Amino acid sequence: MQVRRMLAVVACALGIGATQSALAQAKDITGTWQGTLNPGRELRTVVKISKGDDGGLKAVFYSIDQGGQPLPITSIKQDGSSVKMSLVMIGGTYDAKLTPDGSEMDGTWTQGGGSLPLNLKHVTEAAAWTIPAPPPPVVPMAKDADPAYEVATIKPTKPDERGKMLTIEGEQIRIVNFSLAELISFAYEIHTRQLVGAPAWVDTDKFDIDAKPDTPGAPNDRQFKTMLKKLLVERFQLKFHEDKKVLSVYALEPGKTLLIKRADARPDDLPGFGFAGLGKLNVIRATMTEFAQFMQSAVLDRPVVDQTGLTGRWDFTLNWTPDESQFGGRNLPPPTDKADAPPPLFTAIQEQDGLKLEPTKTEVAVMVIDKIEKPSDN
Repeated sequence: MQVRRMLAVVACALGIGATQSALAQAKDITGTWQGTLNPGRELRTVVKISKGDDGGLKAVFYSIDQGGQPLPITSIKQDGSSVKMSLVMIGGTYDAKLTPDGSEMDGTWTQGGGSLPLNLKHVTEAAAWTIPAPPPPVVPMAKDADPAYEVATIKPTKPDERGKMLTIEGEQIRIVNFSLAELISFAYEIHTRQLVGAPAWVDTDKFDIDAKPDTPGAPNDRQFKTMLKKLLVERFQLKFHEDKKVLSVYALEPGKTLLIKRADARPDDLPGFGFAGLGKLNVIRATMTEFAQFMQSAVLDRPVVDQTGLTGRWDFTLNWTPDESQFGGRNLPPPTDKADAPPPLFTAIQEQDGLKLEPTKTEVAVMVIDKIEKPSDN
């Protein structure tokens, strides 16, 4: 009798679990979801989910403590209690599970190689946080403008800072957790190996910079780098001369079949590069030269020379398993022998994008540092 009663209890428990799973599968997740990310400070996050014209789901993302600008979620999928979202524009992904009653999502937000818990609650309109009005659209800076900085604040990066950012938000320029070598590399479009004679602190000391241009409008890529060069000269007392040196490089070349997509025409010419984790790169509206410069500054251990001959701007993704020669050997995922692991970079870029990175040696320009100092007071 006791055995029969125990079996009945087990059957009842299995029946409850099956019912809860069915409820989660049938749960409608359209509506407003909100929760708080904490990457060092609290950032209230709102996701509005609705039905698309094709019957699938679509969604919009807001980080309301960073402004009211809506960011369209690139893809959102629900599979039973599992919900996955990706936001290519900022290189973010969200992977969550619905609670049995469908009122919450317990998940993880991944961006820039780091992950944080993000739990979202399904709320009524009355309980939803107020989304601030988005800033007015910024007019592009005149293309013939030669801007400098109106104001610029430079501070040492906090020791516990994990993120890294270099961005233009309207007319505000923000740089977080960059060494001076990385800033020079970005501004002058060179690899850090092309810096000669720099003191050790140029590689080790990290800085945060908040700045505003002295010219109205949003700067393009060339103007952004022009302003940064002026800042390096004025605040870091940078003086240098150029020379030539034979270095090991990677040549970026076209493969047999090009698999990347031409980007839609837009009035601005700022490229976008976003990581949804190390080795998961989204490239938006970039020229091949800009892509080569990004790879040499952010990923690879030597200069990258664009030898594709491709003009115009391109959209594509690149998903690979990094090795110790990439990202400065920092924060790499543990080695894996999983069958579904992405291929190494040099295989992935051929298979996924129809491009090649070929190791070679060639003479390239180098920057010889004559003078450089730690930044002057703000």
